[in-house]
Formats: sequence, C-alpha cells, structure tokens
Amino acid sequence: MGILDKIKGLVGGNADKVEDAIDKAAEVAKDKVPDAHDDKVDMAADKAKDLIGDGGEEE
Repeated sequence: MGILDKIKGLVGGNADKVEDAIDKAAEVAKDKVPDAHDDKVDMAADKAKDLIGDGGEEE
C-alpha cells in the first residue's frame, strides 16, 4: 500500500474538511513566500485537492 492509498484511507468521508485545510495551508504559504510564487502555491493546492477528490470518487 502506497502513501497515497494510506492518505485516501484516512480522508474517508472528510474530504471537504481536508480540502478546507489545504486552502488554509495555501493561504499561509502565500503569506510567507514572495507574491511571484502565488500561482505555484495555488497549483500545488489544486493538485492536492485533486488527489483527495479522486479518493472520494473511488469509494
């Protein structure tokens, strides 16, 4: 079992809460890094939410 499988198992029915946490973490990161990197932080957050979303669809 890979790490992504373990994460998907932990998320379970709480995907919405995890996505909210990802959004909050992205906002903190954007406050800490120069504005020129905001788009990269947003892309990383979107990718993380996509992984969470994929786990919810399979179960």
